[in-house]
Amino acid sequence: MVTRVILFTLIAAFLVAVLLAPLLIPLLRRLKFGQSIREEGPKSHYKKKGTPTMGGIIIILAFAIPSFQFAYQSMDLFLVMFATLGYGLIGFLDDFIKILFKRNLGLTARQKLFGQVTIAVIFYIMLVRSGYSTELIIPGWNSHLELSWLYLPFILLLFLASSNAVNLTDGLDGLLAGTAAIAFAAYAVIAISLTKFDLAIFSASVVGSLLGFLVFNHHPAKVFMGDTGSLSLGGALGALAILTKTELLLLLIGGIFVIETLSVILQVISFKTRGKRIFRMSPIHHHFELLGWSEWRVVITFWLVELLFATSAIYFEVFS
Repeated sequence: MVTRVILFTLIAAFLVAVLLAPLLIPLLRRLKFGQSIREEGPKSHYKKKGTPTMGGIIIILAFAIPSFQFAYQSMDLFLVMFATLGYGLIGFLDDFIKILFKRNLGLTARQKLFGQVTIAVIFYIMLVRSGYSTELIIPGWNSHLELSWLYLPFILLLFLASSNAVNLTDGLDGLLAGTAAIAFAAYAVIAISLTKFDLAIFSASVVGSLLGFLVFNHHPAKVFMGDTGSLSLGGALGALAILTKTELLLLLIGGIFVIETLSVILQVISFKTRGKRIFRMSPIHHHFELLGWSEWRVVITFWLVELLFATSAIYFEVFS
């Protein structure tokens, strides 16, 4: 019965996204909510300038409606929705400022960091007051580490890492939508194994919304999700990791996001210390583009790599 509800939620979210997109995309175009392109980015991306962005609104509506409709109104659902919508709001403001001033940068780094930290601190306060554990489970060791008050800085680091890593991955048509759908599918399976069915329903609804969005976001994309979508997805993954006690396993579940982030960190360190770049361009998906790979080849390869990571994480958490 629960499996049917989860599957039905996924299908419902997919249909909502598919039906909403044709209504919202022309509206975004009329409002001139078009994408700005980095001048230092690949030249092949210049033709994408003006493509409607802020499509994350479609994703959020598509998973929020079925989630609230089919899931029990539990604290699990409230917390994951708070993190998701909170980070989505930061992304929305970032996108809106970019569009308003027609530039590639929205909120300043300090403003964005303040918003991300604020959401994480409020999440921690609600988590502790609701009686959730502040233990950290070490994967593979069957041991628990009580962090107590240190769980707050750990949560801050987790949310900052997950939201920014997911945001960095959003650079090619369909890349983030596909990789995130795989990661959330993994969390749906893990949540079912933990009998956290509200989180399973939420995760499945996100998968459905991303697949529906992908119908319009695959190459050549008719709409981009923008920071509205990428930051909300990063916040959702962070919250799911905390609520399922798979904080460390998130490194494997979101393996492709980790690789993208490491490519940027290594590129910056190498350039500042040696004056040389490791990659032709970071994040690493641009490196493969500049090697001559087609956009679709990069995207599909990264989807397959993420599928390998997510499948390994499911096996590690559920079956080992």
